[in-house]
Amino acid sequence: MNDVKSILLVGVGGQGTILASKILTQGLIENGYDVKMSEVHGMSQRSGSVSTQVRFGAKVYSPIIGEGTADILVSFEEMEAARYAHFLKKDGKAVVNTYRIPSMPILTGNQDYPDDIIGMLRQRVSTMALDATGIAEKVGNPKSANVVLLGA
Repeated sequence: MNDVKSILLVGVGGQGTILASKILTQGLIENGYDVKMSEVHGMSQRSGSVSTQVRFGAKVYSPIIGEGTADILVSFEEMEAARYAHFLKKDGKAVVNTYRIPSMPILTGNQDYPDDIIGMLRQRVSTMALDATGIAEKVGNPKSANVVLLGA
C-alpha cells in the first residue's frame, strides 16, 4: 500500500510559498515522516510563478509530483491555482487564497483575468476558497497569508 501523500504549494514570488513549504516540511519531519521537498522559483524575484512539491510518508523516494497525482494543492493566488490544477488527483483537494495578482499581460490590457477560477476548480475537485490575505491583514501582518493558508 502506498502511504505517500503529495502536496503542491504554488504562488507568486514574494508570497512566502517556499517558506510555507519549509515550515510544513519541518513539521512533518518532527512528526516522524520521511519527507522530500522540491522547489522551483525561477523568476520569483520578479513576481513570477513559484511552486514547491512536498511528499511525505513512511518512505519517500522522490520529491517530484506528477500530473494528476497531487493529494492537495495549496494556492497563494487564484490564477496559480488554475495554472497548476492539472496536478491534482480526481479526489484531490484545493485550498485557494482568493487574492489576485495581475500578470503583466493583464496589467497592459492584452488579457483579462480569468473569470470564476474557484467555480472551475469546484467542478473538478473539492475546493476551499478563503481570503487568506484579508485574514492576515486583520491579525496585523499581511505577509502572514502563507501561514494562514498552511493552517487551512
